[in-house]
Amino acid sequence: MNIVLPALIIGTMGIVFGLALSYASKKFAVDVDERVAVIREILPGANCAACGYNGCDAYAAALVDDGAAANLCLVGGQALAEKIGTIFGIEVGNVELKVARVKCAGSVDVCADKYDYMGIRTCAAAQLVQEGPLSCGYGCMGFGDCVNKCAFGAIHVRNGLAEVIPSRCTACGLCVSACPKKLIELSPVNDLHMVRCMNKDRGAVTRRNCSVGCIGCMRCTTVCRVEAIKVQNNLASIDPAKCRHCGECVKVCPQRCIWFFDCALKREAAI
Repeated sequence: MNIVLPALIIGTMGIVFGLALSYASKKFAVDVDERVAVIREILPGANCAACGYNGCDAYAAALVDDGAAANLCLVGGQALAEKIGTIFGIEVGNVELKVARVKCAGSVDVCADKYDYMGIRTCAAAQLVQEGPLSCGYGCMGFGDCVNKCAFGAIHVRNGLAEVIPSRCTACGLCVSACPKKLIELSPVNDLHMVRCMNKDRGAVTRRNCSVGCIGCMRCTTVCRVEAIKVQNNLASIDPAKCRHCGECVKVCPQRCIWFFDCALKREAAI
């Protein structure tokens, strides 16, 4: 009896709790639209948050529950947007093709170091020591935090400078968040011109630190007939909405820091 009675009590309690849990699971069950699982299955799984939601699960739920736009996944592109549109029976807009671009051209050949860095070989760690080892405090340090973050093998470091392989880039944006210098941005493929520099030092200082850094000379602004270029804080920038891609700014830039991007081939090339 000393063993049987406790066993009966525990067994009875197990049955009661089991029935209670079964009732609760039915009583408080939340209906899940089966389309969430279907959409989640076709999403790329990059969980990059480029769509504006915290991962693919959140985006799938937002599509069903909140009516989020079907063309927000840059990784999946137009083909995925059309699949989602088919599931919902709606027309979808075009997905704007974007590509990551590094706003720095300061490789080791043109930008000197100010000290020998002996610390942890990451950009995030090096940034904490006098803003990094480069003479230019704004430039790419080349330790490859962006490379390690990219799930598609679209970035490599050459001559101390991060470079994007456009044909592999899915515009997920993970490299953008990985760069402590904020040198990488997602640009529409059709934006053909960019100032590949983020240096805001005065011209004389920039010349001393990097031979391809923008010196704010304003020559580009004088030849731009549509006023697409402005210089602020010693740094030129191009408004893609105004730019007509005439290329005159590239020709007159003494530092050759304005680059032309071949849209058709998605290949970078300096003129």
